[in-house]
Parts: sequence; C-alpha cells; structure tokens
Amino acid sequence: MAIPSYATRGERLWHYAFLGLCALIFLFLIGPLLVIIPLSFNAEPYFTFSEAMLRFDPAGYSLRWYQDFFTSSAWLGAIKNSFIIGIASTILATVLGTIAALGLSSRHMPARGAIMALLISPMIVPLIISAAAMFFFFSKINLAQTYPGVILAHTALGIPFVVITVTATLSSFDTTLIRAAHSLGANPTRTFFKVVLPLVTPGVVSGALFAFITSFDEVVVVLFIAGPEQRTMPIQMWSGIREQISPTILAVATLLVVLSMLLLTTLELLRRRGERLRGLSPG
Repeated sequence: MAIPSYATRGERLWHYAFLGLCALIFLFLIGPLLVIIPLSFNAEPYFTFSEAMLRFDPAGYSLRWYQDFFTSSAWLGAIKNSFIIGIASTILATVLGTIAALGLSSRHMPARGAIMALLISPMIVPLIISAAAMFFFFSKINLAQTYPGVILAHTALGIPFVVITVTATLSSFDTTLIRAAHSLGANPTRTFFKVVLPLVTPGVVSGALFAFITSFDEVVVVLFIAGPEQRTMPIQMWSGIREQISPTILAVATLLVVLSMLLLTTLELLRRRGERLRGLSPG
C-alpha cells in the first residue's frame, strides 16, 4: 500500500515500522522452510549443512533421499493410506457438511445456534480428548484399527471446516434465485444442482480442501485409532523421528510443503472466483 502524499512524518515512520514488523514475522514463520528444503538435498546423512553444501559444491547435493522415499515400501504405503483415508473422509465431510450448512441457512431451522456449536465442536475440543473418546467408542463397535474407523474419525474432524466455509458462502446468497427457479417449474433437486450448487461451489471446494489438509496432517487421532495397516504419512514421519533418524524425513517434509503451497494457491483462486461471483450476483 502506497503512503499518501499528505501523510505526516509520524505516519510515514509507523508505516515503515509496520512493514518491517510484518517482514520479521514472515521471516520467522518461513525460516524453518528455508532450512529444511536445502537440507533435503544433502548428499550426506546429516541434518546439518556440510562443508560442500556451504561451498555450493555440486558434489554436496544429491537426490538420494527423494530416491529413498520413492523406493521405500513403508513410505509409499503410508502415502497411499494418507490419500485413501484423506479422499474418502473429504468426500464424506463435504457431503455431510454441505447438507448441514444448507439446513442451518434456513430461517425455519430450530436451535440453529446449538446445532452449529455441536457441529464445530471438534475444532474447539482439545484433540487428545476427541481422540480418546473416539477410541473408546470405536472399540465398542469394532471400528478401531480399521479403515472405516479412521475415515469416520477424520470425517468428524473435517465437517466443521466445510460447514463454516459453506455457511459463509450462503450468507451472501440471494434467496430470490430459489423462488425464481420454483416459479419457473424447477423442483427442489433441480434447483439445488442448477442454481444453488454452482454459486456455492467455491465454498464447498474450499471446505473440502481444508478437510483434506486436516485429514492428511492428522497425527493424534491416528495414533489412537489406526492400526499398523492404517499407517499414514504423519505417523510414518513421527515413527521415523523417534526410531530411525533419516534425512528422508526432510525430503518428505519438502514434498508436503509443495503440496500445501499448491492447495493454498487453489484456495486463493477459489476465493477470488467467489468474490467475482458475488460481484455478479443481483443481490
């Protein structure tokens, strides 16, 4: 943001101080990434920069840890489980969360506040409590250490993100479009798929991405509920840090950073698309 020409000296000083503070905070947040990413290319099995790396000697850099990741059955099995569980739980969370948000957007819904608080409670309740509760409940119904159990647990954690994003999108939705569709003979199902869903798609997809990220990064719940066959990527990283220290973890962390950047870029594009759609809305 440019400084107005009529700004006083104090305002200019505050402006530059604020920019400097923002830069320091950004550097503090991104600092670990600036260390992890180059270390993932270390040719030596160390978690520190070698002398060859500091000299920018090509011999000090290698793709051996990425090769180790893509040739390891343990790592590939973990990433396969993460995607299977993440995609399945995201689909369930998106469908259930969107239906819940549509119901909560209705003025005739009783106890809207209580239902909303119940739906977003997984975001508020400490995760260790939720994980312990899920473990005892799923153990009673024989879902512990099973894929359906882990998927349902991640679904419960992802639903709040879908509910919040879809509800926020529906807050600016023009309800006269629904009445117009009904007046033209469209039934509720056709109205939803032809009118409502296209306009709330940015919110639905954003919620789905948040649900997927939550599932993909989840550790605590998986530690309680999953068995050896449901070992996910975060659990494999956790075990790798505790049992065998290998720079392969740095390569995996770098790949996850790239994935997160792609997802965040997608979210930003969806946000801009949602703003354009709201600008074109007659309301």
